[in-house]
Amino acid sequence: MLHFVVDEATDAEPGGTVTLTGAEAHHAAVVRRVRVGEHVTVGDGRGAWLDGECAAVTPKAVEVRIAARRDVVAASPRIVLVQALAKGDRDELAVQAATELGVDEIVPWQAERSVSRWEGAKAEKGRARWGAIAREAGKQAHRAWLPEVAAVATTGRLAEAAPGARMIVLEPTGSVPLTGIRLDPVDPRDVVLIVGPEGGIAPAELAALGAAGATIAALGETVLRTSTAGPAALAVVSAALGRW
Repeated sequence: MLHFVVDEATDAEPGGTVTLTGAEAHHAAVVRRVRVGEHVTVGDGRGAWLDGECAAVTPKAVEVRIAARRDVVAASPRIVLVQALAKGDRDELAVQAATELGVDEIVPWQAERSVSRWEGAKAEKGRARWGAIAREAGKQAHRAWLPEVAAVATTGRLAEAAPGARMIVLEPTGSVPLTGIRLDPVDPRDVVLIVGPEGGIAPAELAALGAAGATIAALGETVLRTSTAGPAALAVVSAALGRW
């Protein structure tokens, strides 16, 4: 069944309607070619999950009559991916895969060794690009909650946030394996996974994050690309928290 997303939180109930507009309506009507009477699901990315059928279809507006609604509770604890900016599309691949795997928030990180630099208008443009990738990946995965994409962070900001979270830096030279870290699903603190750029995390950054309380952990015996490490760690953490 096809799934679509509205831009705003919806309070639509069975018997009512919700309308897809803009790019989402065009995608539904022109790209996916939905027809009147076709059953679809609609979400708002904030927990609402609607089942219904298309009552009217045009490239500018698709009206869906709601047959059933359920509200999905947000996951707790949340899993946050801090993804270093990387060259090419490596960081974007990580955003896409992490969203499909259930990440709750994505934080772009301007690491010391990041080749890509987000400054000025480029920072907001990059954030919007990651947000669009996460939205499309979340639709493909039929997620009731879509991950937020935060503003680009510095190492100093990450260190400041460490005391209030369970922060894990993924580093091949880590003294403990990720699978050896005990994660209590009752602990409400965010689990924050930090992934460096292609050139690795600089020693000064590792020292700063470690001093702030982050755990430096290894993910297997091989060195993974920045596009692979985050999704792989998400799978391990999701299993440990009982999500999978």
